[in-house]
Amino acid sequence: MKPYTATVADFPRTTLKIIFFFIFVAVTFFFVGKHFSDGSSPQLIFFSATTAAAAASAGVTVSPNFKQFFNVSAIIDAHTPPKPSVPPPAPEPQEAFKRFGILNDNGTMSDEFEVGDFEDGVPEEAGNVSLVAEDSDSAPRVAVSKFGMCPRSMTEYIPCLDNENAIRKLESTERGERFDRHCPEEGKRFNCLIPPPKGYRPSIPWPRSRDEVWYSNVPHTRLVEDKGGQNWISKGKDKFRFPGGGTQFIHGADQYLDHISETVPDIKFGQNIRVALDVGCGVASFGAYLLSRNVITMSVAPKDVHENQIQFALERGVPAMVAAFATRRLLYPSQAFDMIHCSRCRINWTRDDGILLLEVNRMLRAGGYFVWAAQPVYKHEEVLEEQWEEMLNLTTRLCWKFLKKDGYVAIWQKPSDNSCYLNREAGTQPALCDQSDDPDNVWYANLKACISQLPENGYGANVSRWPARLHTPPDRLQSIKFDAFISRNELFKAESKYWGEIIASYVRVLHWKKMKLRNVMDMKAGFGGFAAALIDQNLDSWVMNVVPVSGSNTLPVIYDRGLIGVMHDWCEPFDTYPRTYDLLHAANLLSVEKKRCNVSSIMLEMDRILRPGGRAYIRDTLAIMDELIEIGNAIGWHVTLRDTSEGPHASYRVLVCDKRLRG
Repeated sequence: MKPYTATVADFPRTTLKIIFFFIFVAVTFFFVGKHFSDGSSPQLIFFSATTAAAAASAGVTVSPNFKQFFNVSAIIDAHTPPKPSVPPPAPEPQEAFKRFGILNDNGTMSDEFEVGDFEDGVPEEAGNVSLVAEDSDSAPRVAVSKFGMCPRSMTEYIPCLDNENAIRKLESTERGERFDRHCPEEGKRFNCLIPPPKGYRPSIPWPRSRDEVWYSNVPHTRLVEDKGGQNWISKGKDKFRFPGGGTQFIHGADQYLDHISETVPDIKFGQNIRVALDVGCGVASFGAYLLSRNVITMSVAPKDVHENQIQFALERGVPAMVAAFATRRLLYPSQAFDMIHCSRCRINWTRDDGILLLEVNRMLRAGGYFVWAAQPVYKHEEVLEEQWEEMLNLTTRLCWKFLKKDGYVAIWQKPSDNSCYLNREAGTQPALCDQSDDPDNVWYANLKACISQLPENGYGANVSRWPARLHTPPDRLQSIKFDAFISRNELFKAESKYWGEIIASYVRVLHWKKMKLRNVMDMKAGFGGFAAALIDQNLDSWVMNVVPVSGSNTLPVIYDRGLIGVMHDWCEPFDTYPRTYDLLHAANLLSVEKKRCNVSSIMLEMDRILRPGGRAYIRDTLAIMDELIEIGNAIGWHVTLRDTSEGPHASYRVLVCDKRLRG
């Protein structure tokens, strides 16, 4: 067979096919290229070269889009007709926030309180956080600058007791008006950091501090000069020492306490007697030695010529605050104290129809004891004997039962009910207070020369013995004015459990027992659950429970539990010396008080009363934390924001603030 050979006739057919193919490709590229180069659509790159110069030499024009990149998907979408909009799928239903109600006075359900989970561990540290956004409807805040140091002359400044301008304007001072609170006006308060005294050192820890403190921390020798022979205080090379004596018990407080309990055997310290008030306390050795007998004592004295009495007491680690019997009620509730003690307290109890002793009567618990150690008790000078007779006459009209006089000491007992008051002869003075008078109304309330009647239902008289009373819901819980009607005992127990869980976690993980934790303040105490939790954990500390005037007055419940506390308005300074407390605890306080006053003023006051090396725990809403961090940094605190055990998405945080020693 001959091999096949292409003929001339076959050539045109093959060539035409090839030509038609190239023509088709060329036309296709022409139209596509024209479409993307008409200025309305981005140009595409069909050719590239290694360099622009090489491309020019090859006679190829470089596209202006060379080395540019385009989102081709977006280009395609731009030329694609839009699809009909489809609404996004509805979010999955979430579990509603659970709220619990309580019955209020008219029998309807109220949800004015929240019940949260108990903390079962210590939250992880979140570091210094200042990225919390404020609510869109909140007022703009002015950034807080760094606070400067106050003059060294303000080292012991107590704003409401050192207001010399207000004191000079008083019409009279004969009744002790100068010792009342006279707070500076808004805009005239201190706006700086109170400096420590030169050479200040971290306080000596308890229990050693009961017997000695650093001289440099309270550098005043007036008490040593005035009371050196009465066994109050002595000075060594760099320390003050406290032998434990007093004007009427120069042989020591322990022997004096034994004498009292032997004089009246029903005075069982640590059982019947749990909460005491020491009036004109000196350096508070009476209260210091009662602590070992399970008695907590509120030691009070004015800022007078012996102006550092309370400062010494607090430096020792003994409960105390500056207070005076003058023209207003003291800031403690009715039936607060199981025993009130006055040893040479220099108070004329019988003046002005006995108005000052009537204040003692208001604060003394039904069946409680008044112990008086003073010269009229044991000296037989004519003037002093007249004073003794006046005292006997007044206490008889108050229905107090005179129990015994032995040596330096005389002891009376307050009645347990109103029967004696109601059976007095007509016209006997002092009269009973009007039924409308609230004996627990103490904030800027004037003294009244009348007898505060006891509750007819016996509330306040029947408290349990210590330590059972710490966790027993007291009768007076039912008389507190707040939005609960039948759930008060449950709320009381829930608060105790809540703080018990939190403090247990702090002790376990943050090693609170290793901290120098002695003087503690709970700035919004509620029923005192925080303080009770510290006792349950055997922390060697005491707590000043503060009940703000902006909330319900739960102070009677706190005292019925065997704790101490005071009423206060945090829009004003607190009546204590600078550098008083090792720990400040503020839960749900600052976000509330922010509606009434400047938060930076409250935090400056916190810094004033916090010891260098001390710590503040602020538990509050996330919305306020950014502002608190800003103020804390301006004060010079080391601030750390922590989550609660509810996690990072909870609406609450804990701001831990450490105060450093300043020179």
